[in-house]
Amino acid sequence: MSRTTDVAAPDQIAYLDTAAATPVGLDYKRRLVEALDVRPGQTVVDLGCGPGTDLAALADAVGPDGTVLGVDHEPRMVTEAGRRFADRPNVEVRAGDVRDLPLADASVDRARVDRVLQHVPEPARAFAEARRVLRPGGLFAMAEPDWDTLAVADDDVATSRRFARFSAGRVRNATMGRELVRLAVRAGFRTRSVEPVAVLFQDFGTADQILGLRRNAARAVQAGELAEADVRAWLHRLETGPTLAGFTFYLVTAEA
Repeated sequence: MSRTTDVAAPDQIAYLDTAAATPVGLDYKRRLVEALDVRPGQTVVDLGCGPGTDLAALADAVGPDGTVLGVDHEPRMVTEAGRRFADRPNVEVRAGDVRDLPLADASVDRARVDRVLQHVPEPARAFAEARRVLRPGGLFAMAEPDWDTLAVADDDVATSRRFARFSAGRVRNATMGRELVRLAVRAGFRTRSVEPVAVLFQDFGTADQILGLRRNAARAVQAGELAEADVRAWLHRLETGPTLAGFTFYLVTAEA
């Protein structure tokens, strides 16, 4: 297949692990854990834990007397996270929907969600559930992108704009980052902090992996949103450099 006709999605587990290992991924995840202010002995739930990418940091923070609960609705993710943490007695992975958590009322001290709410139907239900399971004074830390801010630097500004618009249109809740505060307040939370983070990629390979430059451009061509010749030239310039692409990510902490 040519570069502009290959639309195969990456393996989901590999994609999540790769994104977490990028410099910007490592940085914002560290800051999100710090914002949670996790204490030894507490109970923390990771909503939409995926393959368990972030459970280790939480398990270290709560210590041997605390508990980390990972919840995910995809059986493959639950299996993989359970496998990775089979030897960590303070980590438990459960199958469940973030809109209907398998947890009792006021049963956790901290809740965390990372790049999950952008994909969830009826995200307000997930906020209501987080509020329900948190104890009074508990903290909810959220990290979500705002895909409307996606920008790719290139001489062909029109193609970059069409690519960004098409890519954002493929995400269920593309503007979730900017909506976190509003949804949290409506669910009964009090906002403690809001931090915009500029996510920038200057390496074509990393930008392609995380933003799907080739993949989404190929889909846009198939959908008739972009011209094949324009995309080929656009990708060639990006690949030969310099590359600059990014979007805004929001880190929000709220108190129950």
